[in-house]
Amino acid sequence: MSAQYEKITTWLQQQALSAVLVSKRINVRYFSGFAGSAGVLVVSPTTRKLFVDFRYVEQARQTAPEFETVKCKANPLDAAVEYLREQGFAQIGFEAEDLTVADFRRITSVVGENQWVPFVLDSLREVKSAEEIAKIETAARILDQAFAKILPQIRPGIAEYSLAANLEYEMRQLGSERTGFATIVASGPRSALPHGVAADRLLATGDLVVFDFGAVFDGYHSDMTRTVCLGPASDRQRQVYQTVLSAQMAGLAAVRAGALCREVDGTARGIITEAGYGDYFGHGLGHSVGLAIHENPRLSPLAGEARLEAGMVVTVEPGIYLPEWGGVRIEDLVVVTADGCRILSHTTKQLLELT
Repeated sequence: MSAQYEKITTWLQQQALSAVLVSKRINVRYFSGFAGSAGVLVVSPTTRKLFVDFRYVEQARQTAPEFETVKCKANPLDAAVEYLREQGFAQIGFEAEDLTVADFRRITSVVGENQWVPFVLDSLREVKSAEEIAKIETAARILDQAFAKILPQIRPGIAEYSLAANLEYEMRQLGSERTGFATIVASGPRSALPHGVAADRLLATGDLVVFDFGAVFDGYHSDMTRTVCLGPASDRQRQVYQTVLSAQMAGLAAVRAGALCREVDGTARGIITEAGYGDYFGHGLGHSVGLAIHENPRLSPLAGEARLEAGMVVTVEPGIYLPEWGGVRIEDLVVVTADGCRILSHTTKQLLELT
């Protein structure tokens, strides 16, 4: 955790803050190592305190050894704010997006409102360390192995629910602590739903089937999408699939440190638009991945001047979604490097026609 602590103390100096109250669960874990459901941090250049209730005292001591564990009789947030008041910190950063209006009223009744400075700390997680990347790579490997195990089960008559359940079982058997998000298995016309989580539909010959799934290893997520065809593909299915694959390969080729996120998106989007499907690709090209499944920066037309940096981990996932016909999405997880990217998803992207 020392590298993360250095990040936040440097940030404190840059922002001219005397302390910061960290309440967002993901950021509490990132800066301290503590992954419990209730706990807050107080960090200053000379202070590292983790406030938890009785349930998490031992877990905090074991997983956040660089922080002093403070056992609270009541709400950890209230205890942390009382500590800040006692210490007389002048300007205190806080995660405004994480606190409710009621929370804010409580903390400002103890420490004056003019002492609180709202900030978003998530940007400090954007560039991953070698240790973080190794965990994400392990989570990505689980996806490759789990998908290989369920490929023989993809056949006419099986329900999307069943395939999703079997895929999740295999991920858990391979070491995933949980699923990264609701598993998407969308077949036939349902494959036109970008977030078509598994339903009770039975697969049929001729279906395109989209699988979008994620694993979690030591808190870090992975994400991959593959589309297969049940039986021989039609000419149109091949053409749509090849368009998406060409766009995805172009997007991958555009990923590198220094690249504008919106331009990476535009490289892939242009291919889909030129093929006449621009109106059917309505989401961004990709997103960053880490302790959360969706992090910044995003590969999107709306990304402004955001640029990729070496050590970021992003998805590249163009798609075409044609209502009442079906859809195709192909997604890889990659690590941004100085001169390109390193792909962590190794399942074939050749159109599989399963018989």
